[in-house]
Order: sequence, then C-alpha cells, then structure tokens
Amino acid sequence: MRFQTEKKSRPQLRLLLSVSVFAVIFLCFYLGIQSLSADTDRRQRDSLEEALNRSITYCYAVEGAYPENLEYLTKHYGLTYDHDRFFVDYHVSGANLYPDVTILEVK
Repeated sequence: MRFQTEKKSRPQLRLLLSVSVFAVIFLCFYLGIQSLSADTDRRQRDSLEEALNRSITYCYAVEGAYPENLEYLTKHYGLTYDHDRFFVDYHVSGANLYPDVTILEVK
C-alpha cells in the first residue's frame, strides 16, 4: 500500500466543484446583463431629455414662444417617445419662460 499510485475517487467533491464553477459563471452573466439593461435605460432617458430640449428650443426659435403643451411638440415638431416607458410632466409658466419638464420612468 505504500507505493500505490491509484488516486481515490471523490465524486462528491467533483460535483461540488462543477456546481460552484457553474454558479459563479451564471452570476457573472446575470450581473453583466443587469448592468447592460441599466445602461440602456439611462441612455434612453438621456436621449428623450435631449430631444425634448432640442424641440422646445427649436419651437421657441421659430415661433417666438415656448410650446403650450407636450402634444403641440409631438404634433408640430415630430417628438416621439415610448409613452409606456416614460412619463413626461410638462408645465408652462409663461410664453417666454422655459417650461418645467420632468421625465419619470414607468416601471
């Protein structure tokens, strides 16, 4: 028995190691997908904010007054966005005051 070269088989250890490696890989994959999803949401919100600001400013430059409501921008200036994903709160204080615009994500 002293010079025996046979290795003892440990199937439980191999199974535990395989499951652990799979769990770590799965966790890394899941966290990566979540990170990409959050980045995409942020970029969509930023894009909507930029489009709103550009449309509001363009309307003021062309007509001399800020738009009365958000529907005016969608009808006359081609502003489109996903109404199911974002809620845009648009308040006008006066014809020559920049409107208060708030963008909220609907979850």
